[in-house]
Amino acid sequence: MRKQTKKSSSSSLNAASSGVQLKGTIVKALSGYYYVRAEDATPKAETVQCRARGVFKNKGISPLVGDEVMFSLTENGEGTVEEILPRTSELIRPPVANVDLAILVFSVTEPSLNLQLLDKFLVHIEHAGIPAVLCLSKQDLENDGLETEEAQAAAASVQRIYRKLGYEVFGTSSRLGEGVDSLHERLKGHVAVFAGQSGVGKSSLLNAIVPGLELETNAISNRLGRGKHTTRHVELIEIGGGLVADTPGFSQLDFTELGIEDLGYCFVEMRELSPECKFRGCTHVHEPGCAVLAAVEAGDIEPSRHEHYLLFMAEMKEKKRRY
Repeated sequence: MRKQTKKSSSSSLNAASSGVQLKGTIVKALSGYYYVRAEDATPKAETVQCRARGVFKNKGISPLVGDEVMFSLTENGEGTVEEILPRTSELIRPPVANVDLAILVFSVTEPSLNLQLLDKFLVHIEHAGIPAVLCLSKQDLENDGLETEEAQAAAASVQRIYRKLGYEVFGTSSRLGEGVDSLHERLKGHVAVFAGQSGVGKSSLLNAIVPGLELETNAISNRLGRGKHTTRHVELIEIGGGLVADTPGFSQLDFTELGIEDLGYCFVEMRELSPECKFRGCTHVHEPGCAVLAAVEAGDIEPSRHEHYLLFMAEMKEKKRRY
């Protein structure tokens, strides 16, 4: 977290009225407005509702939640984003900047755990260069007799496959409070993004971490097998020692910002083995002397991971043909 300066937020904002630019962070974006918290403001201080300068639109640049910016106050008490400072990271979906930790939330049941979708999220996070932590939510539903065996098997698969790859895995129950404190401790000192399929319990989990937050939650649609989008915008939430971007859930992701040649790099085990492949630029599909295919054959790479890699590659090639 950024250290607070000794200067008070009120004096900073008063100084801005004389034309002085202030440094701040965009903590929410909604309906064309950007809500900026001054650098030296307390977490509960009021934000300044800002518009972005037209020059950003002309350059094809959009301010993002998480952006550090320079802004000035206008006469009506609102503000103008004057400059976007360099970003350390950027995500397109969800649209958020300067995140240094991604929490991928997947439920063990309701909706059923989908390893293909989990791998797709991991590809996006790895491409962005952000460390990822996996969170298995709704662990308490296993005890309600809801597809118990299937849920337990899915949770065990995640532990077995992804811990081996170096990913941290947390099990949580928002209803029982299990695993919540451990996850909260992991978030301290970070600007983190919570992402995952709709209805997996991201908002419930944040409500459990921050008592009194009361983010809107919705039950799963039994007919569709997925939740409603209870979060409709990206917003940074103070969680005590850290910031979390609560984001809209996604049931679909595409690879528009990813090149086919980048895909293998986004699978940790393939990235490590690719230097051993016989051919430079090996696609790990059919080439002789491919270290990745040899590892799959030997059981050193999980078959589901390579299957998903092939599916994603086919999806990307199909999109490329269309355009």
